[in-house]
This record gives sequence, C-alpha cells and structure tokens, in this order.
Amino acid sequence: MAEERKIRVLVAKPGLDGHDRGAKVIARALRDAGMEVIYTGIRQTPEMVVKSAVQEDVDVVGLSILSGAHLELFPPIIDGLREKGMTEVLVVAGGIIPDEDIPILQQMGIKAIFGPGTPIDKIAEFINNEVAAKN
Repeated sequence: MAEERKIRVLVAKPGLDGHDRGAKVIARALRDAGMEVIYTGIRQTPEMVVKSAVQEDVDVVGLSILSGAHLELFPPIIDGLREKGMTEVLVVAGGIIPDEDIPILQQMGIKAIFGPGTPIDKIAEFINNEVAAKN
C-alpha cells in the first residue's frame, strides 16, 4: 500500500520580530501531528517566505507575527503566492493580531487566525480538514 503524502507546512516569521518560541512550538506540534514542517527562522522578508513556499511546494503557509506589522507584511506574501500560481495554498496566521484586523486579513485570503492560547490540536485539526477538503 502506498504511503499517504504528508501535509507540507511552512512556518514563517516575517519581519523584524525576533520572538520565535511560539512558532517553534507550533512547528514541533504539527510535526508530531504527522505533518512535514519547514521552519524558515526569524526575520524573513515577504519575498523570502514566498520563495521558500514555492521551493518547498507546501500545502500550507503558517505566518507567525508578534510585532504588529501584519497589515504591512502579509499582503505582499499573499500577492507573491498568487503571482507564483500558489492559489491553492492554505494560509493561516498566528500571534498577536487585534480582533479588528482579522476581517481585513481574512478578506485578503488568510483562512484562519489563531491567537495566543489556541489549543494546538485545534490548529492541526483545522489544517487537516482544510487540506482534505481541497483534495
């Protein structure tokens, strides 16, 4: 029997935010949930995130941000993914994002925003369900 392809997730920290403990916890938890996880490290430009997503042929891009620059950094990532033909990639975000910004981010194409304290199993379940619905 052929082994089922693992969901490929890119976890990225765009911008100058150097706090990556949460992103590392999420990356490890998603790996433990059976996903293949690529972690870009801190201080990634939007172009670097897009390039990594294309090179790694990911199913999911998870953006982690604590700096408050999400409205500046996320649009060029979404636009870059579209320009590279990655329109089917699930994009999710986490970190410190004000409630009033969530509808703006969702309109630009970010499917879900996970704030502090979101149970990790809920994040993994959401990703599994969304990727399965696309296949």
